[in-house]
Amino acid sequence: MSAPGENFRIDGARLWDSLMQMAEIGPGVAGGNNRQTLTDADAEGRALFAKWCAESGLSMGVDAMGSMFARREGSDPEALPVYVGSHLDTQPTGGRYDGVLGVLAGLEVIRTLDDLEVTTRRPIVVVNWTNEEGTRFAPAMMASGVFAGQHDLDWAYAREDAQGKRFGDELERIGWKGEEEVGARRMHALFELHIEQGPILEAEGKEIGVVTHGQGLWWLEIRLTGKESHTGSTPMHMRVNAGLGMARITDAVHRIAMSHQPDAVGAVGQADIWPNSRNVIPGRAVFTVDIRSPDAAKLAAMRAEVEAEAERIADELGLGLEIEPTGHFEPVTFDADCVGLVRAAAERLGHAHRDIVSGAGHDACWIAGIAPTAMVMCPCKDGLSHNEAEEITPDWAAKGADVLLHAVVEAAEVVR
Repeated sequence: MSAPGENFRIDGARLWDSLMQMAEIGPGVAGGNNRQTLTDADAEGRALFAKWCAESGLSMGVDAMGSMFARREGSDPEALPVYVGSHLDTQPTGGRYDGVLGVLAGLEVIRTLDDLEVTTRRPIVVVNWTNEEGTRFAPAMMASGVFAGQHDLDWAYAREDAQGKRFGDELERIGWKGEEEVGARRMHALFELHIEQGPILEAEGKEIGVVTHGQGLWWLEIRLTGKESHTGSTPMHMRVNAGLGMARITDAVHRIAMSHQPDAVGAVGQADIWPNSRNVIPGRAVFTVDIRSPDAAKLAAMRAEVEAEAERIADELGLGLEIEPTGHFEPVTFDADCVGLVRAAAERLGHAHRDIVSGAGHDACWIAGIAPTAMVMCPCKDGLSHNEAEEITPDWAAKGADVLLHAVVEAAEVVR
């Protein structure tokens, strides 16, 4: 078939209106969103998405992890579908676009095809993956991980939040535990549109990121045990300071990442100390190291060096040490044919673009292991994400969705 013409475009105003309506659910305190997974706000956002899907005549499937699959039929019901989507859950202080753009742009693809009375040979399925963020229930990208066979369903159900509530119980409580077997679906391809969550596209004046690779990641939870004692009366040489150990390991993570440049990053993001009192030396510290690289050898080397440094520091300070990996995926190379469809769409539409590596993990990273997969990125202002000040422009959203439309339609094969 011939490629879609340049005038084949989504309704940018309608997409933006959908984004703003979804943003009214689970509002944050500073203009963003707090729609964490399996909360009442998550349930409300899912219900709105389901309503919109029903209005477009889509059939809805829900699997046992709560992931939602809204299907538009093709002329060949036996053909493997083209999937498109992302996630609706947010960080506690999240923005309005991270994940949400990918889901609602997928719905906008369907609405546009309906407007133009276009039929594709392959069905198209818009997906909302459960618990991509992994903030309330670790790890991130959990439902797509179960779907791709990376995690066990019962293990996922047993994951607990900070209040000890189990994932499986909360999924049932909000009414979105489906009966469909997780991972039973087969895909022709999957496309995910996402904001960059970094500064490269905006800084270079590019409108589209053609994602060729995804960084690999290790999350290491480190637990240090010292001795709580008075900050004023405990001599310096007699202290067993878990907070000091955490500070030294934090610095070591930075140094290790810098020693593996380019294409390596690392930081401590989540940290707690006990008893967290101004005049008590911390007796316990628990924190998460996040290291990433698109180079598998670098990623492995950084993990080994972080663990070795943590052991050395703990031994030097007399601290107890436990290290537990809580999240991991290998670097991802996205499917060359799917990436080619994205790149060709950006060129056909005249959008300034560049190849880019995804610095963040996405559901597409797990699905790439079981089906041909690609990602499209649009810029975000100042590269800011996982922040209520996260912002994009309606023009960036529309251009990203247009590229998505073209790539999905080519993969799904127009018949009329």
